[in-house]
Amino acid sequence: MLWQFLSRNMALLTLAGAVAAYVYPPAFMVFRDYFLWCFASTMFALGVVLKPEEARSALSRPSRIGLGVLTQFTIMPLLGFAAATLCVWQGVDPALALGFIIVGCAPGAMASNVITYLAGGAVAFSIAMTMIATMLAPLLTPMMVELLGSAYMDIPFWPMMQTILLTVALPLLLGMALRTRLGSQRLRAEQIAPGIASLAIIIICSYAVAANHDRIADTPALVVVLVILLNSLGYLLGWLAATLYGFDHRYKITLAIEIGMQNAGLGVALALKHFQPETALPGALFAVWCIITAAGMTRWLHRSGARAQPAG
Repeated sequence: MLWQFLSRNMALLTLAGAVAAYVYPPAFMVFRDYFLWCFASTMFALGVVLKPEEARSALSRPSRIGLGVLTQFTIMPLLGFAAATLCVWQGVDPALALGFIIVGCAPGAMASNVITYLAGGAVAFSIAMTMIATMLAPLLTPMMVELLGSAYMDIPFWPMMQTILLTVALPLLLGMALRTRLGSQRLRAEQIAPGIASLAIIIICSYAVAANHDRIADTPALVVVLVILLNSLGYLLGWLAATLYGFDHRYKITLAIEIGMQNAGLGVALALKHFQPETALPGALFAVWCIITAAGMTRWLHRSGARAQPAG
């Protein structure tokens, strides 16, 4: 099935889309007026696949979810701020550097739920973290971007908040409402929704690359290195935080993935809507890189998780 192919091969297709967009940008510039709709469709799809019983199970441990969300909105924004500060210090355009802060202040990615499942993590916890962080994003994301990024550029707090409400909160609630009315078609919808979300993310990232075609060749190597470090340190610090909290192995895997995999699609959408095109570049690079690393990590994490389980 096409939709399953898209979701299973999201990493490769995102990379292929980015390459194609760089080689022939006009093919992807047609999405200039539709990228927000594309992102809204990812949140709608997340609402469709959210199972109330999984959310209830995870919410039975609210302190664990609270720690996870607090960690997410602390570690990654600070890492993004550090990356942006280093960029500006090295003479990188502040508009481009701001992209690191926006990525860092985004909630967790929907793809993290799939990666958690493939890696043998705690899926319900992953879904609950994604859900809570996404619902908090309309307030926390623009607030933290303004707090950390106002030194570099004027931050349109209220327009950003409005964009997130319309492209995150509303589609998510509509997807959850539709799920209750699907009846016997619910299983089919759950199979299709991840593919729709994957296609939308592929389009968003490809468009961001196309919009930045003339800038990519001149992108400082520092920016690429910082994208890799932001993702890698997110995984590492998420794992260390989970260890500090006393989480078991499955929850360590989950928190590491949730922290390392940001919703870069949202970051790209916000950057393209409210800032200059180059502000979207760190988010586009991060989206491609984090999906590739996460897909590569799943097999190793699953094996390490199996070894960590007690015998019998």
